[in-house]
Amino acid sequence: MKKYLAIIGLGLLSTGSMAAMDVYQPIGSSTVLGNYGNRHALSTALGNPASTYLMANLQGFRVSFLGPMAIGFEGGGVSDLNDRVDELVDIFDRDFTSSIDINAIKVEAQTVFNNQGQAAADTFVVNKIAEVLASINTSLSKADGVVSNISQTTYAKFATTVQAPFLPIIYKTRRRGVFMLDASASLVGRADILSDNLTLVGVDGLKAVTSTADLSGVDVSGVDIQSETSLHLKRASDLRFGIGYSEMVSRSPNSALIVGGKLNFHRLALDQKLTVLTEDGDSSVSYGDFFLGREGVSSGIGLDLGVVLAARNYQLGASIANVNEPTFDYTVLGNCTGLAGADLTSCNAAVRFANKGALALADTYTMEAQMTIDAAIKSKDQHFSLAGSYDVNAIADPLGDEYQWATVSLSYFSGNWILPGMRVGLRRNMVGNELNYITAGLTFYRRLDVDLAYAAENDKGNSGLMMSVGYSFTY
Repeated sequence: MKKYLAIIGLGLLSTGSMAAMDVYQPIGSSTVLGNYGNRHALSTALGNPASTYLMANLQGFRVSFLGPMAIGFEGGGVSDLNDRVDELVDIFDRDFTSSIDINAIKVEAQTVFNNQGQAAADTFVVNKIAEVLASINTSLSKADGVVSNISQTTYAKFATTVQAPFLPIIYKTRRRGVFMLDASASLVGRADILSDNLTLVGVDGLKAVTSTADLSGVDVSGVDIQSETSLHLKRASDLRFGIGYSEMVSRSPNSALIVGGKLNFHRLALDQKLTVLTEDGDSSVSYGDFFLGREGVSSGIGLDLGVVLAARNYQLGASIANVNEPTFDYTVLGNCTGLAGADLTSCNAAVRFANKGALALADTYTMEAQMTIDAAIKSKDQHFSLAGSYDVNAIADPLGDEYQWATVSLSYFSGNWILPGMRVGLRRNMVGNELNYITAGLTFYRRLDVDLAYAAENDKGNSGLMMSVGYSFTY
């Protein structure tokens, strides 16, 4: 059972190829800059589709080289995760039934019989058994409270983004329309504990005892503690291809209005797995295979729209992601036909958890529409900028976690090869885990971008870390 718990602390962190959908967790320089499109940071073109117009050269191509590649972790109770896992292991390994000693009860009953007679001995036996069972149930109730607290406050979540090499590609035509091609591979996973009460079983014979004579026929070899407390894993992996277009629709001496749109073609694989922690057998599917698998694939197309008002010393933007809100289906749990061993135990447990409303056997995920606004005060060449962006509404990611980002940033992009570009900022999730990230990034030689975000543990016990690296051709 310890090996199942160990995945929470170690297994997730050792899984190899991982990624997240950009709209929920940022990648590249957007980690610091948010949805603000800065022409010196090519990865910010993945936000507002109108911002690609700002990235393009006067006429011709602009391409990336490698990345950005990003990885992120979020979790609850992470600082004392090992202690919580050890505590859970101790609970399930504890011998709650050691106080059930039939021979000791017989000896004490004989003493009562010698002093007070048969009736008193029979009463003593009944009361003693009730006392022993009540003591065990009291211990189980305390253990249930600990398990429930762990399940409510402890989780581990990982995410990574892998952008296809040389993408995005941005091309401005002679008519000044700008096209963009973009592709990425994505996966995000989460592990939670679903708690179930510890139950004393195999005591029907004890409860039926009414006299000392009944003790001789009692068999306590089947007395045990049962619980379906389980590890619940969810995974979403996406292969995405995007094509966008932006164009300047009006211009004045001081500003330009740009509009853009983008179609994202998704091949999204959604799956979930449940493992009963007290089950000694091995599942037929390993955790590594589960997270890297592509079960439950469905396709969909998302439409993004955006607008940017760009002026000499300021920039305003607004965008809506997934206007049409495509829907995708998870693989279905609860079909236990033909299963055996640990797989059957976990399948039956999934059905019971679903009946209690703890999970959905046939789950679906909708890419909800989300509106984001951004604004920046900047220098004419956009080397200096003070910017902010804000998601107007909250949405849930494929694993059910809510995100509504608010960001503020200060950035300087160097015009020479020696002095690095620098950016710092703050990023806050206004809902869900309510993490506050401190963000910072550097651009070396006008090509290599390194961005970090760190959220210390908050009042809810949640913390997070994000890192992104990308290399693009010079602008």
